[in-house]
Amino acid sequence: MLNFEDVLAQYEPMITANIRQLNIYREHEQYRQTGRVALWQAWRKFDKEKGNFTPYAYRSIRGAMMDEMMKENRSEERFMPAENEKLTLWIEEGVSEEEGWVDRLSQAVEQLAEEEKQLLNWLFVERDTQADCAKRLGISVAGVKKRRQRLLEKLRGVMEGGSE
Repeated sequence: MLNFEDVLAQYEPMITANIRQLNIYREHEQYRQTGRVALWQAWRKFDKEKGNFTPYAYRSIRGAMMDEMMKENRSEERFMPAENEKLTLWIEEGVSEEEGWVDRLSQAVEQLAEEEKQLLNWLFVERDTQADCAKRLGISVAGVKKRRQRLLEKLRGVMEGGSE
């Protein structure tokens, strides 16, 4: 078989296609590298007598990317991002670094729809996982992540004096 640089050049479009097919919308370079490593491992392990390399490479690349996605999702569910720690403290304990934060938080929460308030309660007060919230709402975990992100952006906008 060819040297690995030639194989990588030939199969790089397959790596890109897998990123697109798996709807990976961030950390592209991380997943591209995961695909390259999987391709290299497939290239090293491949036995010509067992069939064609292309399907083997495809399964290897896709499987490695899916494993990486699962690891990332588990990590996100276990650990709340640091950017939200201040908001979490405000909601749970009432810790203040500035005067007027209670009024701004109250004003921000008042502007939320009922479903947003419920999600805020589940995530930050009851400390439910995103998977639990997804089951309650009847949507995917990705849907909860998007709603959570929009909710936090809306709250930040009001808390910083802007309006959403």
